[in-house]
Amino acid sequence: MAERLNGSRAALLQAILAFLVFTASVAPALAADDTPLNPWREFLSYTVEPFLLEGALLALQISALAMVGGITLGLGLALMRLSGNAVIRGSAWSYIWFVRGTPQLLQLVFLYDALPPLGIKLDTVTTAVLGFALNEAAFSAEIIRGGILSVNRNQSLAATSLGMGPFLTLRRIILPQAMRAILPGMSNDVIGMIKGTSIASVIFVNELTFRSQQIVGQNFKFFTVFAAAGVIYLVMTSAISAGQALLERQFNIEIDREAGRGSGFKLFNLSLRGSGPKPAASSALAPAPVAKHNVEPVASLDWIRNITNPTGAGLDIESSPFVIFRNVHKAYGSREVLRGIDLTVNKGEVVVVMGPSGSGKSTLLRLVNHLESLDWGEITVEGKYVGYQRRNNMMRPIRDLAKARAQAQIGMVFQHFNLFEHLSAIENVMEAPIQVYGEKPETARTLALDLLASVGLSQHANKLPHRLSGGQQQRVAIARSLAISPRLMLFDEPTSALDPELVGEVLGVMRRLAEAGMTMIVVTHEVRFAQEVADRVVFMDEGLVVEQGTPAEVLGTPKHERTQRFLRMVEREADPADGRRQDA
Repeated sequence: MAERLNGSRAALLQAILAFLVFTASVAPALAADDTPLNPWREFLSYTVEPFLLEGALLALQISALAMVGGITLGLGLALMRLSGNAVIRGSAWSYIWFVRGTPQLLQLVFLYDALPPLGIKLDTVTTAVLGFALNEAAFSAEIIRGGILSVNRNQSLAATSLGMGPFLTLRRIILPQAMRAILPGMSNDVIGMIKGTSIASVIFVNELTFRSQQIVGQNFKFFTVFAAAGVIYLVMTSAISAGQALLERQFNIEIDREAGRGSGFKLFNLSLRGSGPKPAASSALAPAPVAKHNVEPVASLDWIRNITNPTGAGLDIESSPFVIFRNVHKAYGSREVLRGIDLTVNKGEVVVVMGPSGSGKSTLLRLVNHLESLDWGEITVEGKYVGYQRRNNMMRPIRDLAKARAQAQIGMVFQHFNLFEHLSAIENVMEAPIQVYGEKPETARTLALDLLASVGLSQHANKLPHRLSGGQQQRVAIARSLAISPRLMLFDEPTSALDPELVGEVLGVMRRLAEAGMTMIVVTHEVRFAQEVADRVVFMDEGLVVEQGTPAEVLGTPKHERTQRFLRMVEREADPADGRRQDA
């Protein structure tokens, strides 16, 4: 089906090109002939009539300038419509409601007649550009807003966890993916505006339709002249349709490309780079070079110790508190999710958090790096608040949350991977070091290749996420988190979205991270992993810590009846009879 569509587009483009070549080469000669013109020859002569073509060029100029202004203003209105502030949302909605609800002709006449008494004198062309831009802003705002809403919210969440601010996330992650939804509607607007410039004749703009009327007023050849004008419009709008097809191809994530090379996403890859802090010990990040073999190489993760324990001194887990939760409360509306959590995670410790769905496990993780805001209590990471400051005995969010998250260097791996769908595996890993921490692209690329090799994916570096298996995507997500030199790793049910045979791929990487001394908080139902890797298991239910202790204590001889019931349920689900193995 896709091949047939591409073939149809190619045939249309060839037909348009052939017609243009024909009219450009033959029609002038026919027009210059002294012999009487037959209707066909006369029609062709008008299609290249300089007087009409000048009007067409003016229509294109008005449309181009108005679209630039309209889209720019429309983007601002779309963001206002998505704002959490009711006044800002209402202001944008009111503008859009008014402009979309009144005829464009009346808007042009109003601007033409209303501005001079106010002391603003504009020529007719400038007035037309302004009028069309203000009108287009209302329509493009809703198109852009729809495109933004079409992008999975988890994409923003993943970008936020890497320390990317709202506008950087919008430019680098959201808009490139939204373009697939935005392009068709925006192309329709461009085509409509080119044809709609004829309305500008009401304020005496000498565009194509107005010039056609002038010619007809002299020779009364309605059909011949207006048919030629129609063909000129058709050629202009066909060029827009062809451009739309090319752009849609460039923004199509289904088409494989090497590291995004030559893709439309480069339109958003401006030279701006983050000025945030560079990852700690970035010079020590790169592991030893990995030899190339036919089999996928898996490098050692021993170099993680350069981040977790750069001095090489022995680590006493019990005496080094790293993450401290004090009386943490969180509610969504009337539903209280966390009801006074007190918990300490020591440096270099692996803490596994278990519990039934709805017990508050994922919310607890998101509070650590301020992806969710605290209602009460406090959380410190290495003695510091992440995005908060204490004022009047209350925790208040600071203004620059993105910078605070970047400085905290907390890596997070999500249940559903949340890889950036328009970026290849290596680009996913490079994104935060370059855009957030200001790393040089060459250095970031070298690090990304080493990290992908470390998780056994060096041969898949240039593949887009949808070309990877679930286990491979999750390992890319781990590599992406490691690229910021994290001091703490958070895992939110990293294997629950995977097929049983893929679970082992991810758990294997996590085991090696634990062995290298990475401080980790892991939300999971993988009992075997908890038994082998965890230093401590925390069981939660209904927003409370029910019990905690070593894996042998909590998983082997649980004291609380709720823990016992949960473990029995997990054991039934993991019975080999249903095809699932915990140790995959």
